[in-house]
Amino acid sequence: MLDAPFTQPKSPVFGWASLGGATAHAPGVQQLPQRRLTTSGRAAILQALRQMKLPTGSAVLLPSYHCPTMVAPVLVAGLEPRYYGLDAQGLPLLPESPGAEVRAVLVPQLFGIARSLAPVRAWCDRHGVSLIEDCAHCLFGQAGERPVGAWGDWATASLTKFMPVPEAGLLASAAHSLQAWQPAGRGALAECKAALDTLELASRFRRLRGLNTVLNALFALKNRGRSVSAPRARTAPPAPSAEQLMRGCDMARVDSAPLRLSAALVELPQGRLLQRRQALFRRYGQGLQGLQGARPLFADAGTPLAPYVFPLWVDEPEPVYRALHALNAPVFRWDQLWPGTPADLPGDQGPLWSRHVLQLLCHQDLDDAEVERLIALLRRLIQPPRENP
Repeated sequence: MLDAPFTQPKSPVFGWASLGGATAHAPGVQQLPQRRLTTSGRAAILQALRQMKLPTGSAVLLPSYHCPTMVAPVLVAGLEPRYYGLDAQGLPLLPESPGAEVRAVLVPQLFGIARSLAPVRAWCDRHGVSLIEDCAHCLFGQAGERPVGAWGDWATASLTKFMPVPEAGLLASAAHSLQAWQPAGRGALAECKAALDTLELASRFRRLRGLNTVLNALFALKNRGRSVSAPRARTAPPAPSAEQLMRGCDMARVDSAPLRLSAALVELPQGRLLQRRQALFRRYGQGLQGLQGARPLFADAGTPLAPYVFPLWVDEPEPVYRALHALNAPVFRWDQLWPGTPADLPGDQGPLWSRHVLQLLCHQDLDDAEVERLIALLRRLIQPPRENP
């Protein structure tokens, strides 16, 4: 069973369980005074850059350890990406003299582990640089002296990582009024398709007890005649070009209006979301404790309020990640860095993390049995049993 492909969803899925649980009043980006939905986290980053009205030729500082969707909005905005390193806690190693052309810096709250950005805020104020607090991994939490998202001039979030929505991002601010923009309308057809896709996904993963059988039969009729390719072993892709990364970031819908369905679903109760993610984070920590050849990236992180992933450092990551990737396990890593990202910044942990840090998903709709199987598989791959002499 350990070598069977994983079948669990990689992000939250709507179901009856989404409707239950207490309504949480947790600190986070959704509680900031100025908020506006977008289609995605990358659309929110682009809109944050547009809010600044930066002059042509301005540069934006980005972390050397990143997802390509952090870089693509900077290029679409016509700005120049530059890079800073990260220390062992994932906090920025910012230059003493950034240069007059540096007008903004994007700082992520990584893995859902909220950190105080007081030194970053002071650096930005000293140099006249705008701060985008990227909360794609960290929708909820207290980041030291402030709620997460409140350190930035703007905060951006990716709601699909935390809620069962077909698409949604968020631009918010505790410091500035958001200047209005006019997104392109979606129309009734897009709304209907999103609703059907949400129901199809829910019934496929058996999340609508009492309706699953009927809905699956109806969707089977809808999809009849479509070719379904047999599952194939997944292989890690080669290093992509900048053009391939830009295509993969799907920037085509960044100027579209968010779906009404998404706007409704982001208002669902969040108590189960918080409790379940905390429980999975703790379970990973317990199940992987004492493993030779791997360790939690942050031994003192405690249990975050709403973790996105459990970051695991693996000493020899390549065979482990290849095996997990081939089985479609709920694990990924940020190993597709944008071409031109420096690998020799002083003290920078980014290049090491892009290879050695595996991100184990913690979303609330993962099945306990699959999580236990992932833990067992990781233990076998990282620390195989010794053969008897």
